[in-house]
Formats: sequence, structure tokens, C-alpha cells
Amino acid sequence: MLKHSAVNQAIMLDSPFSDVDSIMGGAFASSFASDQAAGLRKLLARSTTQVITVVGARDGLGATSIVTNLAAVFAHSGKDVLVLDENVSHDNVANTMGMRPRYDLLHVVRGDKTLNDVLLQGLGGASVLPVARAMQALPKLDHMERERLMESLLSAAGDKDVVLVDAARDGHSLCASLSGDEPLLLVLNATASGITESYALLKQMATLNGRQAFDIVINKVKDEREAIAVFDNMAQVARRHLQVQLEYMGFIPLDEQLKRATQACRPVVDAYPSSAASFAVREIAQGLLRVSQINQHAQDKLSGVMHRLMHQARSGAVVALT
Repeated sequence: MLKHSAVNQAIMLDSPFSDVDSIMGGAFASSFASDQAAGLRKLLARSTTQVITVVGARDGLGATSIVTNLAAVFAHSGKDVLVLDENVSHDNVANTMGMRPRYDLLHVVRGDKTLNDVLLQGLGGASVLPVARAMQALPKLDHMERERLMESLLSAAGDKDVVLVDAARDGHSLCASLSGDEPLLLVLNATASGITESYALLKQMATLNGRQAFDIVINKVKDEREAIAVFDNMAQVARRHLQVQLEYMGFIPLDEQLKRATQACRPVVDAYPSSAASFAVREIAQGLLRVSQINQHAQDKLSGVMHRLMHQARSGAVVALT
């Protein structure tokens, strides 16, 4: 009853938010053509890089934890993964994994470092690129610096299967630059404040971005029954009052092993692979991949998002989600 009331109370918030065989015969031609086909398949696969943007209404709701664990799951499954770490808080992806970066994308943008200097390796093979300061500085960058920022991001992501964005909620953010058709994963927890703040964020993004669909993960619940109850209540309210469609992607249970893994600066799927939280994260990852296979035409293209971000910076527009 408390959770349902919290959702309904949130409604009152006003916050916006070429032919080879004719030239080369025999086995060589066949092998050559086969190599070409394999190369083409690889190229096409790379052209559909899946971009998963993850956001929470505030720090502490579990978005960063979801990003780090999804990155580890995807990397363990053989995918090339990049995490774009947009958060400026101490509890961002890099610090959560104990990486303690010395440099970030802004050093590349200003010509002080190369991309290889600032890319961090971890998360079971995934790469992490700290981008928060570069995003904050975007309005003040000159044309050459903005071009370097764009080229660096696209170069870092160009050979990846999955790009995960731990999104900032305000300022010049990839999250704020998403169109209404591009996928977004919202992480919320089952507390009254978590529900209220998350609904406010839904309302703001529906208003500011014209977004009509959100993927939802419920964090810190006792079991799936509780998670579905929270989701159903919010989905009904969002559909009725915002004309927004929510998609349930799964839940993360309360799990002491998740807390221990975080304290050890490790993804729970590495530290405690048999834990309830690890099982839940793997289920969410599989669900995200299924959605990707079904809706390949709707795949987010990082270049499109980046172009909108640059346009916002040139026009002085800042889309704040908080």
C-alpha cells in the first residue's frame, strides 16, 4: 500500500523532465570469397553495436551497480564491451571497480593524452572510458575540441558489441540526448522515495524528450513478487497519466553477497557467481539481448546521439533530468 501510494503521490509532481570466380578459379577463389563473407558479417555485426543507456533518478538507486555487473556478464559471454562512465560522483563505475583513473576523456579532447592512455581495462575484460568531465566541459569546447571528442567516442565504441552508458542525469549527457525511440534502462528501488523520484524522472523525460517507452529494473526487493507489484503499480500510473509504456526487464534482490562484492570493488557476478543477485543480473542481460535481436531496426546509433549532443552544446541548450 505504501508503494502504491508513493506512485500516486508522485503524479502530483510538477517537475518537467566484385565476381571472384570469373577472375580466380578453384579452391583459392572459394576461400577468398569465404573470407570476404566472413569479413562482411563481422562488419555488419559491428554496425549494430548495442547501446544500453542506464540511469537512476539519483545516486544510490543501483544504476552504477547494474552497469558494472552487466558489463562483466557481457564480457564473460565473449562480447567486446565498452562502458562510458558519465558520473562525476565518487561512486562512479571506475571508482566502484577500484580503478582510480588518473586521466579521462577531457585530457584526450585537449590533446594532452591519447585515447589508449585513458581507456581503463577491467570488469572481466570490458573497457571503461571516463567521460564525465568532458561532457561537463562540452559547452566551452572549441570546434576542434568538439570534433576530437566526437572522434574519440566513436573510435572507442566502433569495434564493440555492447556500449553501456552509466548516464548522468543533468547537463550535457548522452542520456539527455536520446530521442524518444532509443532504448533507456531505468533502475529504481522499492522504497517510497525511490518510486517517487523515479516517477518524477519518467515524467520529465516524457515531457522533455517525448519518450514513450522505458525499460525498468527493480532493485533491492525481497523477491520477484514484490518487484512485479511495484512495477505493475508504476506501469498503470505511467500509462494512465503520461501515456508512457513501461517494460519489465527484471529485478535485483536484496543480497548480502552483492554488498560484499561492492565493498571488494568487484562485480557480484565475478565474486559470487552463484548468488541470487548474480543470477538476477544474468537474467536481465539475457533479456536485453533478446530485445536487441527482436528490435534490431531500433538499435541506438551512438553517432546519432553524439550529433544531437553537439547540437545541444552549440545552441546552448541543456536538458536537465533533475
